[in-house]
Formats: sequence, C-alpha cells, structure tokens
Amino acid sequence: MKRTALFAAGLLAASASADVLPFVEALKPEPPPAPAPVVPAVPDLLTVDQALRFALENNFAIRQARERLREQEGLIVEVRAQAIPNVAATAGYSRDAKSLSEARAGGLNYQNWRAAITVRQLVYSGGGVSAALDAAKTTRSAAVFEIEAVVNEVLLLVRTRFADVLLNRERIQVQEQGVALLKEQLQTAKNRFEAGSVSQFEVLTAEVALANAQPALISARNGLRVAIDELRAALGYQGGFGADLQKVPDFTGTLEYHPVAYELAASLSAARARRPELLRLEQIRRARESGVTVSKSDYLPQVYLTGGYEGVKRSSSNSLNDSLDGWTAGVEASWALFDGARTRGKVAQARAQLNQARLSVAEQTLAVEVEVRRALSSLQEAAELAEAAAKVVGQAEEALRLADVRYRNGAATQLDVLQARQALTEASLNRLQANYRHTIALATVRKAVGESDPIVASAH
Repeated sequence: MKRTALFAAGLLAASASADVLPFVEALKPEPPPAPAPVVPAVPDLLTVDQALRFALENNFAIRQARERLREQEGLIVEVRAQAIPNVAATAGYSRDAKSLSEARAGGLNYQNWRAAITVRQLVYSGGGVSAALDAAKTTRSAAVFEIEAVVNEVLLLVRTRFADVLLNRERIQVQEQGVALLKEQLQTAKNRFEAGSVSQFEVLTAEVALANAQPALISARNGLRVAIDELRAALGYQGGFGADLQKVPDFTGTLEYHPVAYELAASLSAARARRPELLRLEQIRRARESGVTVSKSDYLPQVYLTGGYEGVKRSSSNSLNDSLDGWTAGVEASWALFDGARTRGKVAQARAQLNQARLSVAEQTLAVEVEVRRALSSLQEAAELAEAAAKVVGQAEEALRLADVRYRNGAATQLDVLQARQALTEASLNRLQANYRHTIALATVRKAVGESDPIVASAH
C-alpha cells in the first residue's frame, strides 16, 4: 500500500507541476468585471490635452480594443499548447458484483484500480502547428494596430467635440456682443425720440432688431449644452452626478488660424507607410497565408512521442496493495488517407480568405489615398476661408465705426447702422466658423497621413 501511495503522490505532484489539473482552474469562480476607471469630479478648468488624456484611459472604444488584444494573447497561449509537451493524469477504480466476480478467477478479483501519468509531445504535423502559431502572433500584431487605429479615431473625435464646445461658446459671445450693441442702439433711439429728433418708427425698428437677435443667442446656448454632452460621451466620462450634476468646467482654449502646409506626394507616402489600418490588414494577410499552411497540413501525418508511468493492481490478486508499476514509452502516428475531401474544402476556404485579405489591403490603400487627398483639399479650403474671413471682420468693424459716426452726425439712418451691426455679427461668426473648420481639417489631415497625435507621443 505504501508503494501505491507514493506513486499516487508522485502522480499528483507531477500533474500539479505541469499545470495539468484542469479541475482546479474549473473550480475557480469567474473573475469580476474589470473595474471601471476612477471617475474624477468635474474639474473647474478643462484643456484639450486633459480631455485627450482622459479619453485614452476611459473611452469605451479604446477599452474594448484593448480587451480584443487580450483575447488574441489568449489565443497565442492556446495554439502554443500544441507545440509543447502535454501531460495528463488518469486514474480509475472498479468493483464488481459478487455474481460477476465468481466467474472471474474464482472470485478472487472483484475490484481493480489503475493510475497513470502520460506525456505526449507532437514532433511532426506537416508544419501546421508552427503556421498556426505564426498566424496567432500576426493576428495579435493586427490587434495592436487596431488599438492604434481606434485611438486615432477617438482622439480625432475628442478634438472635434472639444472644438464644437469652443465654437458654440464663442458663438454665444458673438451673439451676446450683438445683443449688447442692439440694446445700445435701442437706448440711443429712445433718447433721440425723447429729444424729438427721430420718430417712434426708429424706436420700434430698434426693438424689433433686438427681439430678432434673441433666438440666435438662445440657439447658441443650447448648442453649447449639446456640445458638452457630446464631448462627455466621447471622453467616456460617467460622472456628473450629485454635486456635479449642473457643474460645467471652464473650457480653456480658442479657435485660432495658423497656416500649415502639406505636400501631396509626401503625405500619400507617409499614409501608406504609417496608417495603422493598412498595417493591420497587412498583418491579417500574413495570418491568412499561415492559415493556408495550417489547412494543407491535414494532408500530412501527425507524429507524437509518448511516455509515462503507470500503476495497476495485479489481476491475479484481490488485494489493493498487490500492484504492478513501470515506465512506458512509444511513438504514435496518424494519417488521414481519405477524409471525404474535408481537407480540400478547408484549403479552398483558406485560399479564398487569403485572396480576400489581399483585396482588403488594396481596397483600404485606395481608400486611404482618397482620404488623404480629400483631407488636404479640405485643409486648403479652410485656410482660404479663414484668411478671407479675417479680412472681412476688419472691414466690417471699420464700416460699423463709420456708420455710428455718421448716424450721430445725422448723415446716416438707423437702418444703415443696423445693417452695419448685422454685417459685423455675420463676419465674426464666419471667421469663427472658418477657424473651426481649419482646426478640424488640420486634425483630420494629421490623422489621414498617420501622424501620431502629440498627446500620444507625450504619453510614451
């Protein structure tokens, strides 16, 4: 019995050291969901860099892409298991009814037991295992590039949403300035009416102009509220409750125009070399090439080396202590000489998947080139609009100044002044919109040519 116990203890120890006790892992409870990032209170000030850093850690699309990377890492472990020794422990005990045991060896053998530990090592599989491991590794690389692509998309979205907030905030300022000027105009008209220099008509005209300016101001304020909520969604910010329910940070930054030049040929070359979407599809194409090798490996035999240690109860005795044990070693081979064309079908599927991957690379390359051209064209348009809008604002300011002077001197009508004020408001809004478009166009170009966002570079 001591010998049997020692063998069983050794079997258990070997199994544990080889990490082949699946029931231990199976009995573990499922891990809880990944803890959500700590949500800070709504800050007093928020810059675009702070918003980008927060999105890198909290945006849901980025977090999901990271989980897909972990999934691919698990797949690599699974595939690698085929290339390393596999250790299994087996044991069994049986006891027969008396009526059956009497018919066997005179009733002396009514209980049996067997215990064994077996090692199995794949030594040849037609290149299938190594190709599958290569495919898993390249798929993981594709997942890394997917994360980079998702990060670029999210950061562009955050920059756009932040610019939306700045745009609507400055729209409010422009509309408030316009309303303030119209109130001043109304007061001037009232004063002149009381002095008897103008009619009631001019007062009514000023009141109507002031009332007509209110809807645009109300719309701008609502646009700011909507823009803040959309920025919150892009950041993945789940706070804003309790004391922070109505709190809004002070968004720092302005929409300014700074000329930037990009050359078409260099931009296209950079995009082909750096865009993570293209690099990801190239890794998938390589994985599909390995997939063809995996499928073709089923045409070839599989060879295993086996070995182990086994203990059994002696069949001529009914004592559990009366046992035999010893080492075993051997070679196993299997070869599917005919599988009903299953392997041929798998190879055809793998080759079709490879051709699809090649076509996807070509398609995405064309799409990237078109994206770069469109982004550069939009940047050029935005730059021209921003330059033109800046000139118009200066002209509108001077026109309003002259209209005010002439109105005080009685050389211009109230309508002239109102038109000049309206022209200045429109010019200011046009400049603001042009600067906004240039800000977004520049961020889009940088993403299109594969430039790493400055916030990502600083994070590394």
